[in-house]
Amino acid sequence: MTEQVETTREHRADSINITETATSKVASLLSQEGRDDLQLRIAVQPGGCSGLRYQLFFDERHLDGDVVTDFDGVAVVVDRMSVPYLHGATIDFVDSIEKQGFTIDNPNASGSCACGDSFH
Repeated sequence: MTEQVETTREHRADSINITETATSKVASLLSQEGRDDLQLRIAVQPGGCSGLRYQLFFDERHLDGDVVTDFDGVAVVVDRMSVPYLHGATIDFVDSIEKQGFTIDNPNASGSCACGDSFH
């Protein structure tokens, strides 16, 4: 099992990024779970209106080729197949009257559908 671990806070074009707001929300959700073996996994899967769909979930697995980046104690994991799709992408958490949830700003996406759940 090969695993790369980095600690970062500056915006990077060669890896995933996560805002401080999103990091705080993930840390809060992990605290509510009461487990210290979970990390935030971000994956790109086929599906959705535009061909590719993001998946964000807590995961205890460590897969061969995972890239793990630490953001202030929050481990963000991307599988090796999803890494090229997420270079330079930024995960944020929005909490407003209109919307609540995680968002992904991805410079690699050439387009997305109206629902915002998928891209190409």
